[in-house]
Amino acid sequence: MAYMSQEGYDKLVAELQHLESVERPKASAAIAEAADKGDLSENSEYDAAKEAQRHLEARIAEMKMTVAKAKIVDVSRLSTDAVQIMSTVEMTNVKTNAKMKYTIVSETEANLKLNKISIKTPIAQGLLNKKVGDEVEINIPRGTITLRIDKISIDA
Repeated sequence: MAYMSQEGYDKLVAELQHLESVERPKASAAIAEAADKGDLSENSEYDAAKEAQRHLEARIAEMKMTVAKAKIVDVSRLSTDAVQIMSTVEMTNVKTNAKMKYTIVSETEANLKLNKISIKTPIAQGLLNKKVGDEVEINIPRGTITLRIDKISIDA
């Protein structure tokens, strides 16, 4: 099951519809155009078009599976008592005193530029079910960091 926001679900569905209605016909047209160029056994353009179509179909299948398993989180029912999916967490690195703010989201919604991290990341996993004031040691690729949770909110 993939938990996600309504916004993330809507974006995923829109992208899936675009792939099916726009990109799939383009891929078919590219294959047909390449096939018209002659002997398929020596036609690298045809092979490339078929490979692109395989990647597109795999992406469509993956997205359909995600949409089918999606469970939309009703943010109005979430609590700020402890960190959970859709929580925005403000924290301080105890060692460096650096402030950080991340929203924990599904894998499909993760976007580091927007400070949205996947629930599967080590930081998100370490923060889950923790409360304001808790200090959490988290193993990351560069070692261990200690984070103090300063605030938990839900951005609706």
